[in-house]
Amino acid sequence: MKQYLELVKTVMENGVRKQTRTGVDTISYFGAFYKVDLNEGFPLLTTKKMQWKSLLHEVLWYLSGENHIRNLRKHTKIWDAWADENGVLETAYGYYWRHFPSAQRNKNGEWVVREVDQIQYVMDEIKRNPNSRRLVVSAWEPGNATTSKLPPCHYTFVFNVNDGKLNCHLIQRSGDIALGIPFNLAAYSLLTQVIAQQV
Repeated sequence: MKQYLELVKTVMENGVRKQTRTGVDTISYFGAFYKVDLNEGFPLLTTKKMQWKSLLHEVLWYLSGENHIRNLRKHTKIWDAWADENGVLETAYGYYWRHFPSAQRNKNGEWVVREVDQIQYVMDEIKRNPNSRRLVVSAWEPGNATTSKLPPCHYTFVFNVNDGKLNCHLIQRSGDIALGIPFNLAAYSLLTQVIAQQV
């Protein structure tokens, strides 16, 4: 896929070597951007082996809203290192997509925490108002992100409908260009297609 290979070239040629908290150096490039047109085909890289079943099960796990990795272990073990001893992943993307904590006032004026199902909101909003500029889903919860083992890397995505077609803009704070980026590209392309079929 041309866009991905150009991204790799940009990072390798213009990136800056940085030390990380893990002691492993990285090559960092801030603000990289590329577009993929799903009308031209599904962006599953052919320059490396991609585990389709793992990808599919991970996207389904995200959509389930679970934060326990038991249903992932059959097809991928990548999250095992980040889960606690009970198998709970405190920064599970899908959990925050489906159960985002939102402080709101109740009828007595007291602050209470309620859960927001961002995926359901976005699907309902697309049906109600496809021109909405509020089609945002976030997995970044500052209180959790500052204390967790692995704060979300791909933390926000925004949908937009143009000419009856659903577009997705993914934002990542960090990404392993050899492992994570190709996987995320395919996963969010699949997610976009799933949401488009539902709305």
